[in-house]
Amino acid sequence: MSSENFIPNKTALVTLIAACLVVIISLGIRQTFGLFFFDFEVDLGCTQTEFGFAMGIQLFFWGLIGPIFGIITDKFSGRVAVFIGFLFYLAGIYFLNYGPNTGFWFTFDLGVLIGIGLAATAISIPVSIVAKHFPLNSRTIATGIVTAAGSFGYFVSPMYTRFTLLEFGWNVTLVIFGCMILAGLVISLFLTTPMTEFKQDDQYQQTATQAIKEAFSNKSYNYLTLGFFVCGWHIALVATHIPMHIRDKGLEDWTATAILALIGLFNVFGTLSSGYLSTKVSKKKLLSAIYLLRGVSIMYFIFMPSSVINALIFGATFGFLWLSTVPPTNGIVGHIFGTKYMGLLYGFVFLSHQVGSFLGAYLGGLFHDLYGSLDYAWYISIALSLFAGLIHLPIKEKAIDRQQLATSEI
Repeated sequence: MSSENFIPNKTALVTLIAACLVVIISLGIRQTFGLFFFDFEVDLGCTQTEFGFAMGIQLFFWGLIGPIFGIITDKFSGRVAVFIGFLFYLAGIYFLNYGPNTGFWFTFDLGVLIGIGLAATAISIPVSIVAKHFPLNSRTIATGIVTAAGSFGYFVSPMYTRFTLLEFGWNVTLVIFGCMILAGLVISLFLTTPMTEFKQDDQYQQTATQAIKEAFSNKSYNYLTLGFFVCGWHIALVATHIPMHIRDKGLEDWTATAILALIGLFNVFGTLSSGYLSTKVSKKKLLSAIYLLRGVSIMYFIFMPSSVINALIFGATFGFLWLSTVPPTNGIVGHIFGTKYMGLLYGFVFLSHQVGSFLGAYLGGLFHDLYGSLDYAWYISIALSLFAGLIHLPIKEKAIDRQQLATSEI
């Protein structure tokens, strides 16, 4: 079938639907952990620093193990990687609920096990699987749909999680999460890998080691990797600590739930818009604009008077920009290097994202315990927005000419 059609074949359609369901489950659960803090504080004696550290470790392992699952995806299949990831995710939820869940074990369950699970089931691996099924002219739209599906999980999860936490408690809520992950295990079996890559992506036979060396010797790839660090900081800080920030400002706890839900709702539109715009305008300029606008949204939130209206405006504006970085970032990787090692190369970019996430989650909690507010973390966020807005501009959106490289290695 001609690549001019958006859906190349039925296999691509099934994979796209399965990937959307995977990220709805994975990211939907992940988005709600910040709402558990007050219960963990009462029942487990957890401090803000301890919680932030555990969440930071989760985000770090999410990124650290990502390239490994990328190799599994590229070498074997996406379904194997995602299935294994959901097993780790399920183990983390189970032991957090029924096993030792204080001190080291709290960090191990919530941080390490769930972090490893997210490395395979959250955005990067499902997006890279879908990207292999779509040609360059429609790839960012397809990956934008997957990202938007994760946003739908973001939108729905905070609302039902707050309900179950209030009505049944955190233990029952984790049981519900476990059932959702079991469904994810079945859905993962419908993820497939195309038999052949698109022509423009598979003209040069390359090993994984050669692909890594080629990527890190490319300045544009390094700029993109540095920029994605900022995305991780922003998302982790907000997702982890917004409930505490809202309470500090004297607003009702439901306001934090509303912010997280609005982030999910508006990010559906943001990621779809980003995926579409990535096919029409420069991806690097789009990324630069997104990061700069994030800084504007944060400044509005922290410098305007604290009110429910201003909090909801922040949720809507920041939500529109939340995961809108993913389609153009993924698109640039695929454009420059092709899709053969998409999972691996995007995995390293995402590792940078998760280093930023670790620092955003951990330092946010540390600053709050030391100074009684998140102000310093917000100031750093604004500075990082400016940095990311600038670091993307030197990127060259041009596919690598491997003919010379191939000749030199023969």
